[in-house]
Amino acid sequence: MKFTQITVIVASSLLLACTATVSGKAQTAAEVAKTQAAATAQTKAPAEPQAKAASAVATAEPAQAAVTRGSFENYVASLKQEALQKGYSKALVDEVFASLKHYQSAVVADKKQPEFTETLDTYLPKRVSKMRIDLARKYYKEHQKELEAIGQKYGVQPRFIVALWGLESSFGKFMGNYSVPSALATMAYDGRRETFFKSEFFLALDILQQGHVKLADMKGSWAGAMGQSQFMPSAFMSYAQDGDGDGHINIWQSRSDAFASIANYLKTRGWDNSQTWGREVKVPKNFDFSYVIPKGSKDRTQWLQWWAKSERSLAAWQTLGVRTTEGKALPKRDIKAALVMPDDEQGRVYLAYSNYQTLMHWNRSYYFVTSVGYLADLIVAED
Repeated sequence: MKFTQITVIVASSLLLACTATVSGKAQTAAEVAKTQAAATAQTKAPAEPQAKAASAVATAEPAQAAVTRGSFENYVASLKQEALQKGYSKALVDEVFASLKHYQSAVVADKKQPEFTETLDTYLPKRVSKMRIDLARKYYKEHQKELEAIGQKYGVQPRFIVALWGLESSFGKFMGNYSVPSALATMAYDGRRETFFKSEFFLALDILQQGHVKLADMKGSWAGAMGQSQFMPSAFMSYAQDGDGDGHINIWQSRSDAFASIANYLKTRGWDNSQTWGREVKVPKNFDFSYVIPKGSKDRTQWLQWWAKSERSLAAWQTLGVRTTEGKALPKRDIKAALVMPDDEQGRVYLAYSNYQTLMHWNRSYYFVTSVGYLADLIVAED
């Protein structure tokens, strides 16, 4: 393998099954847990879709020191009293809390996520397999009329909606089989990110109380990412849309709601419909790699600071010797881009446009963002 290898953590077997996924969907303003596994800050292979979002527990509080706790039943009893004090209807509280169970498998997935070595050369063929490309093209054509209407409304190219849909839930086929309230209660009880998961738990109650979905249908990943877009409850509350106009937002069973929700997330986070996501490029020998965004940022704020230092016009990159993969001059467009190298100096090089920032908000992983852009390009590419 010619690329420098990096260790990435894949948070869920579900994601692995679908090539496995995770984006999820809400990020900062609900920068939702896209993936519970926060492998290296930028290069982790998304595992648990939590959209995008949009990073799994990207905004979750730092892992807390382990504390001695009572039984799960006692914890749930305390949580129930808190729910009643917050004003949730007794009927809803009784229904939800009677259903709660402890998922030991979720705790195991969170604490003992398997590690394995990946590079873009090994990652992309799995995430963006021929089968996934074929299905993406098929669904893009089948739903083109609806996708174009949603794309025009929100200002998002339909191919990116389909790419995220396909990578997050394998086109709605793999959304997770965990009861979301139980998964969130389990993770809150576990204690490492109690504040975050308690907040998500009560937001899940809000979604149920508003009648968007029935408790029996509120399924998701072990970390609580839900539906065809794999939104955490906070992402749902911030970005989910009623795409089919039936008065409910059902990202589990309504494809239209999922499409509109993905598009609204991107629009809200600053998507520019006049640009694509980025492009793979070549750099000259003896290139000064200090122009590249470093890896290992501690949070999105620091990553954006590094982005600002790298960003410059395409003309400036041209002057520095950057060329297309065919060795041709860069496009003569008045746009800016930053330089990204997911696999260090021996790996692929990308000029990243502003939409790359939005996708990194969905899931702060170079590998994930590359897979989204790569699939989106292939959806409309001519064979």
